[in-house]
Amino acid sequence: MRIAFYTLGCKTNQYETQAMAQIFAEKGHEICTFDEKCQGYIINTCSVTAVADKKNRAVIRRCRKENPDAVIGVCGCYTQHDADAVRALGVDVLGGSGCREEFVELMLRSMAEKQHLEFLDNALRRREFEILPAGGLEGRTRAMLKVQDGCVNFCSYCIIPYTRGPVRSAPLEVVVAQAKELAENGYKELIVTGIEIASWGVDLPGKPPMSHMLSAICEAVPQMRIRLGSLEPRVITEEFCEKMVKYPNLCPQFHLSMQSGCDTVLARMKRKYDTARYYESVQLLRKHFPGCAITTDMIVAFPGETEEEFEASLAFIRRCAFADMHIFPYSRRPGTPADKMPGQHNNATKEERSRRAIAIASEMNLAYRQSLIGSEQEVLFEESVDGFDTGHAPNYMKVYVPAQGRHNEVLAVKITGLHADGLLGEIE
Repeated sequence: MRIAFYTLGCKTNQYETQAMAQIFAEKGHEICTFDEKCQGYIINTCSVTAVADKKNRAVIRRCRKENPDAVIGVCGCYTQHDADAVRALGVDVLGGSGCREEFVELMLRSMAEKQHLEFLDNALRRREFEILPAGGLEGRTRAMLKVQDGCVNFCSYCIIPYTRGPVRSAPLEVVVAQAKELAENGYKELIVTGIEIASWGVDLPGKPPMSHMLSAICEAVPQMRIRLGSLEPRVITEEFCEKMVKYPNLCPQFHLSMQSGCDTVLARMKRKYDTARYYESVQLLRKHFPGCAITTDMIVAFPGETEEEFEASLAFIRRCAFADMHIFPYSRRPGTPADKMPGQHNNATKEERSRRAIAIASEMNLAYRQSLIGSEQEVLFEESVDGFDTGHAPNYMKVYVPAQGRHNEVLAVKITGLHADGLLGEIE
């Protein structure tokens, strides 16, 4: 049978979609693109904000309208959070944010028997890490490796602890074995992902630190570049940096979750650090990984955020001099404490503050890219576009060189200037 996937949300969702696609392919089914005619369609949803929920519904409605006779399955955090809303859209198979193999089986049964099926558990009662096949889709140069699931931070704006459940860590031997398998399959870069990877190990015997797992991966596949997913700043310590700087295959790009550069806003968000601790992490990384790219996320117009608090955030991001940023206007998420906080901002304020933050982020990104002119970067080439071969340097800056059909090659590139959203270079 023919089946297609649509993924919304984070890298963990992308990983789990790839894993489900592999399971279907191993059973002899054909994986298609979402715009092709198929017997089945799977939509893997996100529910991090109310805006994400709206996108989920739009995709589901469009899929049903365009494929009235197909079996449509919906899984992910939106279904886990609000199964009734998904049922109301007339889908055939419902699954939550876990039990992916069971969901695959339900899809196959529904496609064969044309019946409505569901498998939903209580995420807060999950205690075991679900081991899924690691990898990427055919033709990819980079693969994702999920090492952790769940979160217990309970930030005031976030629904994810309720949709993903408590922290579950992949056993170290599974992580290492899957990394080796990916290397043997020809992938050149591995992205370590999870819902909150800094918490890896807290549920394992002896509570090993995340650095223990990362060291094992770096040593197991020295031929692969190892790129980290989003990190909590508290995990960046002198000990962490001294340990990880020993591995030349660890990519010098660190995405440090920030959300706000103002202490009073961070407190209302229920984040577990303040700006002083965050900046300490930034300094430690630059001390041990000179020239590294530090990137982050920022939420603007959080409930009650005053102009003075927002200005403090802008001053703080300038101080940190990020290589790149993702700027998000606060989006209300029913079911979270922040949704009921006073001082909810209107769309005009959200848009105005977003523009101001994006302008500063763009300036910092330009400055970082300019600082790389004249340097040599090892580029993993991924695709050819508009006369250029493109790929990413270890710091995740996009690099363009004149096209010669390179793919999945890692080559030394001399950076000669700027181009589009990245850097222009020539092969050494």
